[in-house]
Amino acid sequence: MSIAKAVLSGIVYRNPEKRFTGNNIPVTSFTLNIDEKEQSLIRVIARGNLAETIETSVSKGNKIVIEGRLQISNVQNEDGSEKKVMEVDLSSFELCSSTNTSDSASSSQSQKSDQVVKFSEVEMDDVLIGEEEIPF
Repeated sequence: MSIAKAVLSGIVYRNPEKRFTGNNIPVTSFTLNIDEKEQSLIRVIARGNLAETIETSVSKGNKIVIEGRLQISNVQNEDGSEKKVMEVDLSSFELCSSTNTSDSASSSQSQKSDQVVKFSEVEMDDVLIGEEEIPF
């Protein structure tokens, strides 16, 4: 498994789905389309308080910028073959606007399309890395 920091922007492709771990910690996941011309889907996973925030403030059609750890893992299919799965373990996000105006939450968000709402669960000290960890 490889891990790297990622900052991506795109449109929420699927509504967030919330589940709970065995320790009753909320985990919310959704799918992000990062390419307007093609379907380039990335699974995004939020945990704890950030999972609760995602569930209540993000919906299909929202334009969003996310930041987190990019994880690429090998997963075994039902037929026994392996495939690589890419997902982002979310640390913060910015909700930019909504492209879907069919419901009241989306229409109120689209009226504020030039505003950016920023949500983060991480302190800046947690994000800073040492010079030896910079890959270039």
